[in-house]
Parts: sequence; structure tokens; C-alpha cells
Amino acid sequence: MDWEPLRQQLEQIFKGSVRLSKWTWEHWLNQLESEAKDKPASTKSIVLEDQLVFFVNKDAQDALVLSVAAEGVTLAERQLVELMLETRRMQEKKNTSSTSEEERKAAMVKDWFKQQQELGLVHAEMPDTLVSQLSLYSTKIPLLLYGDYSQSQRVSYQELKKLLESFFDTEMILIPLMEKEWLILGSEKMLSIDAADERDNGDEESLEDTLAAIGFGLHAMLENEWIGECHLAIHYPILPAKSLYASVLQLRETIMLGRTYHVGSNMHLPWSLQLEKLIHQIPEGDKTSFLERVLKRLDVALDSETMTTLEQFFRIDCNVSETAKKLYIHRNTLLYRLDKFKQETGLDVRTFNDAVLVKIALLLYKVTKRK
Repeated sequence: MDWEPLRQQLEQIFKGSVRLSKWTWEHWLNQLESEAKDKPASTKSIVLEDQLVFFVNKDAQDALVLSVAAEGVTLAERQLVELMLETRRMQEKKNTSSTSEEERKAAMVKDWFKQQQELGLVHAEMPDTLVSQLSLYSTKIPLLLYGDYSQSQRVSYQELKKLLESFFDTEMILIPLMEKEWLILGSEKMLSIDAADERDNGDEESLEDTLAAIGFGLHAMLENEWIGECHLAIHYPILPAKSLYASVLQLRETIMLGRTYHVGSNMHLPWSLQLEKLIHQIPEGDKTSFLERVLKRLDVALDSETMTTLEQFFRIDCNVSETAKKLYIHRNTLLYRLDKFKQETGLDVRTFNDAVLVKIALLLYKVTKRK
């Protein structure tokens, strides 16, 4: 449970600093015993020097506590805060017990994934016992989420699942695979809902466009309302019973390729990374040799302005007029930049063969320059 909103609320009530921190469980018990010698054993707060310390919750072998200046806090206010915290703990316990079975099933899939990975398998079919546990017989849309949040930040299974189901307005399957990594399985209904929206707008989208819209929409929501910066990849619809394991490996590869070749991009689509996947398999020595042959004057030719110009040029299918519009420059200015690049490298990106060579070189250059 996220206790930060409560901490902020108490700061407004007490009109002073309220600190949320962790003590060892043993230290809390010792302090509580010392405080409660002449008081009932149910005491949930103590006075330590000039601080009033409230017990919030037990977290593994730690005690989560809130500290506020004791001066000015009345006995009634102290008892009210204790009651409020006790109510919150009971609510969290109730929520945990009601979803424990669902999390237990997800943990079984997580353990199975780990076993296959340790065996070094590339393809593996899930056993029927696991498939039936999570009802994985129907077609699902898999998404892989990796959160770039700090180690100290806790992500609640229940809160994330509730957020996903609220966003998609349908039941979702959530499986925590590794630290900060979550597998999301959505119903095929998501495709029909998005397609219906496009038809209302008079547009017809391909499957890839529809999946991309789903992914970008979810990513924007997660970054704004949940964990901040994160990476997300989406896959074609699959039958989990047959290909879930292989699909997860492909999604992991998609995020790796996206983060390697497109720094700054957080939504990764496998069908947009086919060239990156191919060149990633080239030995490092061959990559360096290729760059030396294709771009003789790397650092001179590829300044930041030229990189931006070429990337935008390729993104708009080498269309000079449209690229100039996107860059907010005159068409002749763009032609000047392209001619200058040709003079320095001998490559004219307005021709097909040279455009292919420079596209590959750009991808390799960005990676090798960071090493």
C-alpha cells in the first residue's frame, strides 16, 4: 500500500513536517515495550525524545513508522491518528487476502518461466495445469512492461492490475516475471474496441496500427499516473498455451533493441525493429569495419544537425518537401544539407542504395559512439 498520500495529509493537519521511515522490527518492539510499561500493550505510537512516532505497518522484518513533532499534538489527535492507521491496515489486509489466490497463480507462472530460462530454452509450451489456472486457452494480446523506478519504490500487484482493468475496461491477466518486469495479457476485445473508434473517425487501420495505438495509449497512462518512466513492448495476438514463453523472449528482445538503437524512445514495436534485429547479430568487428568503409569522416559528417536531418528524412520515406516541413526549414536549406553530406561522404541519400547504406550506418554509429 502507498502510504505517501496519508503522510502528506497528516502534514496538512499538523501543519508541520511528517517523516515516513523504516525501523527494524526488533527496534520498534523494544521502543514500544519501553513506552508501554505503564500502558496497555495495544499502544501503536510512542514518544521518543521530542518526536511522536506512529506505527504504520510491518514490512517483512521492518516497521514502517511516521514521525511528527510531539509538541502541540493532543491526546485526542494522537488516538485519532492511531485509529486511522489501524483502519488502513485492516483494509490492506482485507485486500491482500481477497487477491492472494490470483497472485499465487501468477507466481506459479513466474516460477515456470524462470525454470525454462535456467534450462536455456527458446521454445516451451506451458503445462495444462498452468494454462487452466489462469484460463489461457483463448487468444491474448501480450505486453511486456519494464519500470525504470527506483529500488526503494514498491509496485503493488493489486494496484497495477486495478489500473490496467480500469484503463482497458476489461479483465486483464498480470504476471510479475522479474524485478520491475511485468507481463500483461489482454483480451482480443481490445482490438475490436480500438478498431470501432477508428471506423467512427472514418479510418481503417492495419493490425500493427491498432496494436501500436493500444501500446502508446497504455504507455502514456502508466508514465503519467503510475510509475513514471517505463518501457513497454507489445506483440501480435497469440495463443498463450502454445507460444507465451517464446513471445515473452521476443518482447524482451524488442525492448532491448529499442533501448539500444533508439535512445529516448520508450514504446517499442517488434515490426518496427526488423533492421535493428538483423544488424544486432553482426559481429562487432564487422560493424566497425562497415562504418569505416561507408562513412570515412564519421564525426565531421554526423554532427547533431545532420543526424536529426537524416533521421527525419528516412522517417518520411526520403520525401524532401515533407521533411523540410517537419524540420521547419526551407526546401533549399534541406537540399543544401544533403548535398553537403554527399560531398563529405560520397553518399547521396536521395538514391535508394546510398539511403540504405546510410540508414544502417546511422544505427551502428549511435551504438558504437556510446561504447
